Amino acid sequence: MLRLAQELLQREDTNLIGVAGRHRRPPVAGYEPTIPMTSLPLARPWLYESWRRLKWPLVESATGAVDICHSTAGIPAPSNAPHVVTLHDVAFLRRPDRLTRQGVRVLTNAVERSRSAAAVTCPSTVVYDDLVAAGFPADQVHVVPWGVDAVDVRADDISAVRDLYGLPSEFVLAVATLEPRKNLRRLIEAHQLLTDVPPLVVAGPPGWGDVADDLQALSQHVVFLGHVLGDHLQALYAAANVLAYPSEEEGFGLPVLEAMAAGTPVVTSRGTATEEVAGGAAELVDPFDVDSIGHGITSALNNAEQLRAEGLDRAQECTWARSASAMMAVYQAVKEHNA
Repeated sequence: MLRLAQELLQREDTNLIGVAGRHRRPPVAGYEPTIPMTSLPLARPWLYESWRRLKWPLVESATGAVDICHSTAGIPAPSNAPHVVTLHDVAFLRRPDRLTRQGVRVLTNAVERSRSAAAVTCPSTVVYDDLVAAGFPADQVHVVPWGVDAVDVRADDISAVRDLYGLPSEFVLAVATLEPRKNLRRLIEAHQLLTDVPPLVVAGPPGWGDVADDLQALSQHVVFLGHVLGDHLQALYAAANVLAYPSEEEGFGLPVLEAMAAGTPVVTSRGTATEEVAGGAAELVDPFDVDSIGHGITSALNNAEQLRAEGLDRAQECTWARSASAMMAVYQAVKEHNA
């Protein structure tokens, strides 16, 4: 959402102000706000609890009067203005076992409070369908897909990343938090069954559910890089022969577009939001079938040039300017309805 906010800020038809809780430390490198910010007097988790229980403090206490309050994460913020809420993914409503109990409690509360919003946005039709199935009126929910920036990765950048992480000359890349729904166990099993394919490299921080320890015990032939920062990640995509992203379910699946923008062929899951994101420019597999995943990797390696060209075309379609225009249409409709 930071990149979408930056794109909205460049438009002449809106004035955007970011609101955050109190922070003792500056933002982590790579996550600095891209828009003007103001802060409320409480820090998380007390801010979220106060919003949930007391509906205080109001956003306007930090911003003054606003036309629309847009909550993009966590608990929707209290405001006197019409409310737009973004719900990125609500698969936990169907599969609460995929999250911690605390995570389910917090996110379920966010969904319930979003029912009173003037509009709810989500990044894919998969999430749209989940929200309508959960009882949201169809005309309340709006799909605002995410975008991706064009990238220009130099050969020197790729060489530097190879040296920094000790990467092989060729590799299959997976970019994912190490958590159950990312389906890394089946990906590793599928890769192990293949012969004459590049090694598997996994980039992503540990998640929950002891997945990281289990996966590293599963294979001694997989390279785990841990969290990779944005600049390094772009070069990592460009260095890879294929991105393998057979997630069981996603709200969107931004790595699919990021890899395509870097000119990297993509393997991803059929019947999920990532199929929608890929737009016909990826090798699609059954995420629950190890053989299908393995066949998809082999096929992508064999058809790399075609997938690379199709992926670049798809990435060029999915701009952040397009996302900003879709979001502005929601803002304008809400403002006109409440005029």
